[in-house]
Amino acid sequence: MSAQPSPSLAWVQLTLAIGAQLAGSAFAATPAFLIPVLHSEHGMSLAQAGVLAGAPSLGLVLTLVAWGALADRMGERLTITAGLVLGCAAALGAALADGYAWLGVFLVLGGMAAGSASSASGRLVVGWFPRERRGLAMGIRQMAQPLGVTVAAVAVPPLAAASGVGAALMLSVVLTGTLTVACGLGIRDPRRAPAGGAQAPAAANPYRSSGFLWRIHAVSVLLVVPQFALSTFGLVWLVAELGWSELAAGALVGGAQFAGALGRIGIGIWSDRIGRVRLLRRIAVAGIAVLLALAGLAGLEWAGAAAVAYVIATCVSVADNGPAFTSVAEFAGPVWAGRALGVQNTGQFVAAALVGPAVGGLIGLVGYPLSFALVALAPALSLPLIPSRDREHGVPVEASPDRPG
Repeated sequence: MSAQPSPSLAWVQLTLAIGAQLAGSAFAATPAFLIPVLHSEHGMSLAQAGVLAGAPSLGLVLTLVAWGALADRMGERLTITAGLVLGCAAALGAALADGYAWLGVFLVLGGMAAGSASSASGRLVVGWFPRERRGLAMGIRQMAQPLGVTVAAVAVPPLAAASGVGAALMLSVVLTGTLTVACGLGIRDPRRAPAGGAQAPAAANPYRSSGFLWRIHAVSVLLVVPQFALSTFGLVWLVAELGWSELAAGALVGGAQFAGALGRIGIGIWSDRIGRVRLLRRIAVAGIAVLLALAGLAGLEWAGAAAVAYVIATCVSVADNGPAFTSVAEFAGPVWAGRALGVQNTGQFVAAALVGPAVGGLIGLVGYPLSFALVALAPALSLPLIPSRDREHGVPVEASPDRPG
């Protein structure tokens, strides 16, 4: 690859990274949108259904660091393509599973496979784009997760209602199969400096030099709690508490996720201008405010206003991923980015796996309004952990008129 890679090729890589991540996100989100069917037609409690909803996230946490290490050693093309092949097989197994135990097993295996795109696609984007456009590019790439949830929210409820759980899971078979071919043919690993070159200092373990990465990881774990609480239980809240039809509720949840996905582009541009960690602090404060507003409106049973608050809260809840992921990749450097992003994702998906049963049980005890208010504690706890300024490869990023430090 030439020293000045084609900008158009960089955008192709970004598109493929989005597709790979979208397929994995749609698979991981699918069980959450099966909860109304599992709860009303199959007699599952919310806590039990929440366990299935968290199964893909459990699978993700088992393999994210390993996929990141593979990407650091073997490159993004092999890593992403291999994960998609395995994901397609797991989705097919889930669709054909006989019984909930086997369904849970294949959901875990599919989550394990989806970890390849979660760890390697961010590394691919960071490798293809310069710092001054990296926030934008990563913001666009981070659209993949809410877009995947949007696809699941819109397609899974009607498929499950009309043809059953297996038919809804076949959606992921089609998505992962299609993306396997596209990524296998189209992904090109970015050119990186040879060993011993100018970037050699970045090979040192970034976790030993400071606590920066650990703090970003911890902040991201806390900020992901509202995201998965809202995406997992938003549909069943609208149906059970506000009396919406499953189709209308799925459309609202999908629309909220789509709006959040589009918002990530603006968040990426904003992070290029004012800095990643400064923006994270603003997102955390906004998250506290909108969750408390949602709790109050849900408690008052003002259905229209509560639905609007849900959309806004969903958009805020997905806004932190882009700045946080970009910050992790920039600090870790090209030699460690895959593993660092694997650790970043692992922490988030550990939280996601716990959110399903924990928040489901909490809702059963205290109801939706108070549960929404308690979820606001997560962004509140993140505020003192957010670093004071950005750092790249361990070096503080200098302030500028357009980009305060």
